[in-house]
Amino acid sequence: MNLTNTLHSKENNMSDVTRRGFLKTTSAVAAATAVSSLATPVPASAAGSNERIRIGFIGPGGRGFGAHVKTLCNLHKEGAKVDLVAAADVYSVNLEKALAHIKKTTGTEAKGYVDYTEMLEKENLDAVCIGTPDHWHATQTIHAMEAGCHVYCEKPMTHSVEEGLEVVAAWKKTGKVMQVGVQSTSLPLWDQVRGLLQGGKLGKVMMYQTEYFRNSAQGQWRYYKLEEAMNPKNIDWTRWLGVKEGLAPERPFDRAVYRQWRRFWDFGSGMYTDLFVHRTTAMLKATGLRFPGRVVGAGGIFMEYDGRDVPDVATVAADFPEGVQGLVSSTMCNQNTRIQQLIRGHFGSFVFGNGEGFDTFQFIPERPQVTRNSKLKEETIRTETIGNTTEAHFKNWIAAMQAGDPQKCNNPPDLGAAAIAVVNLGAQSYRYGKVFQFDEKTGKISDGDGSWSQRWEKKSHARAKPNHIAGWKAGDYGSLLEGPDYMWLPVPWSEENPPGGSPGAGAE
Repeated sequence: MNLTNTLHSKENNMSDVTRRGFLKTTSAVAAATAVSSLATPVPASAAGSNERIRIGFIGPGGRGFGAHVKTLCNLHKEGAKVDLVAAADVYSVNLEKALAHIKKTTGTEAKGYVDYTEMLEKENLDAVCIGTPDHWHATQTIHAMEAGCHVYCEKPMTHSVEEGLEVVAAWKKTGKVMQVGVQSTSLPLWDQVRGLLQGGKLGKVMMYQTEYFRNSAQGQWRYYKLEEAMNPKNIDWTRWLGVKEGLAPERPFDRAVYRQWRRFWDFGSGMYTDLFVHRTTAMLKATGLRFPGRVVGAGGIFMEYDGRDVPDVATVAADFPEGVQGLVSSTMCNQNTRIQQLIRGHFGSFVFGNGEGFDTFQFIPERPQVTRNSKLKEETIRTETIGNTTEAHFKNWIAAMQAGDPQKCNNPPDLGAAAIAVVNLGAQSYRYGKVFQFDEKTGKISDGDGSWSQRWEKKSHARAKPNHIAGWKAGDYGSLLEGPDYMWLPVPWSEENPPGGSPGAGAE
């Protein structure tokens, strides 16, 4: 990775621990394997439809309680063959709340731990759910898989691109089933859209555009309430930070940092990883795109001056080797004038509503002057709806564990790592004023240079055919330009051989 000059400049105040999190050694990236080999993992041993799955929770507070604990308790009551047997949390109030809820709803006396590694050692678990802050995700996920556990990890999958590759490597090596908690990937919509795109409905796919606009009178993430019980007597602060593991630097206890950690770079990346990763993952699933080739981010803290690190307005533009651009944009200061979510092709676009409650989407064809087909008309395409995507996402994870099929998950680690590459490089671009390039064959990150634009200029000068998304089945449909007669005039000009001749003499 060629980021040393940026990360060690006097202008940035990045801690050594955070720098280590972003600037992994070449050997660590190599150990995570090249991106081109992110293929099928070792098959997991099937839990079997009649075997019960012993599940433990790591970080059952916030989303870890409201989504993980509550959802699995409900599924247990409905007859799912899962037993919720243990939980680990550094905050005693969260731990007691989770254990009490499990007891009340399932009748199980689940065991409580402060140290999740002790839970992994003692409880003979089949699976864990991880709901801790972002900076812990990779460490806990890899520990769990190496301990023989399947994993459900809340989004984002990791805190850095390199960690994402390391998780994928562990997933492939262990053969464990892993679901990343972007619940919208369990919507049938995205598989439906991908099939239509691969079949050529839009012609050559050119761009996706998405958003996550949100507003708050308090400022983003400050609506997470601070409570008197949040104090060093009830919270193992050093363990929460991950000082021993090198995940964050030691710092004085701070309730706001503990509860509203998404506002600070050491622990999260604000809207990039809390919000952008939702929409980006969905768009990658819909298009079949994975790792970007080039990423740039922009934005700033334009209003929310409350001591935060992360911006309140941001945009990420990602260019992909398939010849597609992805755009995600947001402001945390207005949500009533959102941009449209859509996918654009040469012969038309798919336009979606905002949010995740889709029952239809629109096909908007390009003009007949371009498509040469006056029969293409606007149409409303129906899609299957899901009332509770979080529940559907957990059911999908359980089904994958029962089948022993890591590929059965709707949001597996290779998709999770690709989404992290887009949003995290966008965040780092914003922070350090850099354009970043990603080599999909080696998994290496470098400073942007002219090679990206030169790649496309070379294709143009060679009159090559465009690249396509994975699974493309439509041949040249909607992918080639017409050659007007006047473009057959030979070039360049010379006095000895002026332009002229017949069509074909100077073909493009």
